[in-house]
Amino acid sequence: MTASQRREQLLAVSRRLFAEKGFDGTSVEEIAARAQVSKPVVYEHFGGKEGIYAVIVDREVQALTSALTGALAEGGHPKVIVERTALALLGYIEASEDGFRILVRDSPVAQATGTFSSLIGDVATQVESILADQFRANGLDPKAAPLYAQMLVGMVALTGQYWLDARSPKKTEVAAHLVNLAWNGLSGMERKPALTGPR
Repeated sequence: MTASQRREQLLAVSRRLFAEKGFDGTSVEEIAARAQVSKPVVYEHFGGKEGIYAVIVDREVQALTSALTGALAEGGHPKVIVERTALALLGYIEASEDGFRILVRDSPVAQATGTFSSLIGDVATQVESILADQFRANGLDPKAAPLYAQMLVGMVALTGQYWLDARSPKKTEVAAHLVNLAWNGLSGMERKPALTGPR
């Protein structure tokens, strides 16, 4: 096995273990045993568990970012953009279940970027401008767009986390329900929303 092949093997084995057990529940010993190598081989390629985890997270963030930004960048009617983005996230989950499980766990490495929450924040920032344009067109205050972008992206992300294990209904049906709530709820927004119940 070449060094490159060994590296990919260690990444595949580690990815599965991190998805099953999390960062804290996985040891270098376990990675080495599953890959049928000695511990020094793992250290030689990645410097330790943190190094291999960082490479895996980086790859997953790139894959998910590419899927989501591609869906957002195609343009079109805002409802269609919401549909494409929801389907992009659910498609990533379907194709990369282990990767998504790793991303939604708390990152053990202190870093400002590369975590699921920072990725979702980046997507929300892209959604802000789409919402601001729609708010202006409908006579609503565009200053509220960042808050609504967080709500919308958070709703899709949390639904994705739920669907990861439930896997029912089908991906397209989940996306349709998400869009139904987001779009039909947004279409009836009040200019100055206020709570109606006791405070």
